[in-house]
Amino acid sequence: MAQSIYMAGVLVGALLLGGLSDKFGRKALLIWSYLQLGVMGTCAAFAPNYATYCAFRFAGGMALSGFGLSITCLVVEWIPTPHRAVTVAITGFAYTLGQILLAGVAYAVPHWRWLQLTVSLPFFFFFLYSWWLAESARWLVLSGKAERAVKVLQQVAKINKRKEEGEKITVEILKENMKGELAGLKSSYAFSDLVRTPVIRHIFFCLSVVWFSISFSYYGLAMDLQNFGVSIYLIQVIFGAVDFPAKVVVTISISYLGRRVSLVVALFLAGLVIIANIFVPTDLQTLRTALAVVGKGCLSASFNCVFLYTTELYPTPIRQTGLGFGSTMARVGGIVAPLVKMLDEYYPFLPPTVYGVAPLVAAMTAGFLPETLNMPLPDTIEEVESRSKQRKMADSKEKIPLRPQDTAPQKEA
Repeated sequence: MAQSIYMAGVLVGALLLGGLSDKFGRKALLIWSYLQLGVMGTCAAFAPNYATYCAFRFAGGMALSGFGLSITCLVVEWIPTPHRAVTVAITGFAYTLGQILLAGVAYAVPHWRWLQLTVSLPFFFFFLYSWWLAESARWLVLSGKAERAVKVLQQVAKINKRKEEGEKITVEILKENMKGELAGLKSSYAFSDLVRTPVIRHIFFCLSVVWFSISFSYYGLAMDLQNFGVSIYLIQVIFGAVDFPAKVVVTISISYLGRRVSLVVALFLAGLVIIANIFVPTDLQTLRTALAVVGKGCLSASFNCVFLYTTELYPTPIRQTGLGFGSTMARVGGIVAPLVKMLDEYYPFLPPTVYGVAPLVAAMTAGFLPETLNMPLPDTIEEVESRSKQRKMADSKEKIPLRPQDTAPQKEA
């Protein structure tokens, strides 16, 4: 129950905090999330009763969403396109390392109160150093704070030993470079902008299915792996260790083959492995565990890919809102997964079948998304709509056969 309440907090945080980040900035929400994680985690360690503990965990779950959404947008909006996939992968590796370290910390600190306190106190340090992080210059310009954007860019140029280039940046240059985006910028954006225009609406529905399916199958496998009779500390290490090769492969794939192909293949393989496990005899526990771990690795790779893909598909003003709703759908999947798991008391084959079919459906859905490899980040909704029209025009020209007179050599004048 406590874990379900925590996941509900993550769900509510994804709903509320994504829009706040688009309104008040990525850095502001990140700083607040660090503070809330530290305070709520510490309070949970000293909770006098179960209800209070659950309340603090709920608030901590909300802060976790704010942290995840803000840090992803900051990484994507600061890192140049050629290095974006690698940077997101490094962030994912840090998450994986945390999973592995948690097993060791939990083994060394077995009492839950001291464990809760141990993993909560570092967030006060993160809160302090986060004040020195740079706000997204792209967000500052589109929020009418071009003067602050110039200062931030000059500070970054100085850190990168490009001080002379940084001094050349002015408000006029920034506005000139982003005049198209500024011209189409609205004063405010809301959740309705995710479904207002046809292309954004198409992206929104496809990503909703993908986010839900990945999380749904991921947590379904997590609950199933705990029933294989392996030590809880060892299974935590296995869970983390499989992410390393999975994320290395998907990082190379999204950098060279593209985001869409990588996501489709990872989801398709995850679905096949999970369904294949249905036909493995129950006495072959090692093989069953290995297949489940491979499936979990594919789903982890899908998570890595969809985080990057989502931020590149949505334009800057609604990027955090779109990412927040995607995270919301993931939390819904995490909440629904235990309910499906309960069906194995009546039909043992049904839960793994559903867990396997979901990634296959998501793989087909992801195939309808546009590719974003080596594409600049869109800054307005109109830019996303325009790109779609350009792709359709290019595709239609490729499909029109040339007439004989078009290919015949022209006579010289």
